[in-house]
Amino acid sequence: MTAPAPAYLELLERGGLGRRVTAALSHLTSCDVCPLACGVDRTAGELGVCKTGEYAQVSSHFPHHGEERPISGRRGSGTIFFMRCNLRCVYCQNAEISQLSFGREVSGEELAAMMLALQARGCHNINLVSPTHVIPQILEAVYLAARDGLSLPLVYNTGGYDSLEMLALLEGVVDIYMPDMKYGDAEAARKYSLVKDYVRVNQAAVLAMHRQVGDLQVDAQGIAVRGLLVRHLVLPNGLAGSERVLRFLAEKVSKNSYVNIMAQYHPAFRAEDFSELNRRITAQEYQEAIQLARALGLTRLDKV
Repeated sequence: MTAPAPAYLELLERGGLGRRVTAALSHLTSCDVCPLACGVDRTAGELGVCKTGEYAQVSSHFPHHGEERPISGRRGSGTIFFMRCNLRCVYCQNAEISQLSFGREVSGEELAAMMLALQARGCHNINLVSPTHVIPQILEAVYLAARDGLSLPLVYNTGGYDSLEMLALLEGVVDIYMPDMKYGDAEAARKYSLVKDYVRVNQAAVLAMHRQVGDLQVDAQGIAVRGLLVRHLVLPNGLAGSERVLRFLAEKVSKNSYVNIMAQYHPAFRAEDFSELNRRITAQEYQEAIQLARALGLTRLDKV
């Protein structure tokens, strides 16, 4: 298929993108940007769980060649790693970024300049990693960058604990949603990612994302242009609840869902404090997840 223009360009032309920015920024004064709804005034320097104030914090930005094939392609995905996260996974594989503040604060103009620089380097898309807690700042930067010529699809690369109200502000802005579905069991999410109701919130968010963009679509070169791509990390001892996650995707979202069932779990951050997490997964555990997905009718499976 021919790649369509990114969704946000039409919204910019109609004048709606600027209104989305204003609406999103208003949520910072009593923050409910994510389901944690800390209620702090981030514009006054108050910090909630994500430890992020009025401005987004960025760890790095570069062309990433290690994402899924439809995202990285040949020229790389223009990845912006945001610091901090609204999840606090005890086994986080990127804890130096998500938990330990390895990076710097940036203005909307600086964030927009990063997007334009990645476009100038030939990247296929702008890949926003851990964006949930900085949606207002991202919308502002996209608005500024789009006025200056940004024309790449946006990838919303999230842990999956997202607010439906914020996702509504992203409708017609984000082209490709790439959420994690980390758990099929709410108690596991509470214990290992320190959030309540992850499964309910996550499933509602994924349904909303799919309603907005549909199944993943790729161009003639196999590069994603629009749609949903779901990631599920297999944990040892069945702790991720893979069967429930995959069944939800097959039965409630779409059997045509593009799913990356990931095998790269290794004990990191605080995983050694939990004996049940303190080992890599086995080949059998991974193959069982793959076989289950296929048995449920999920055939668009990717591996990184």
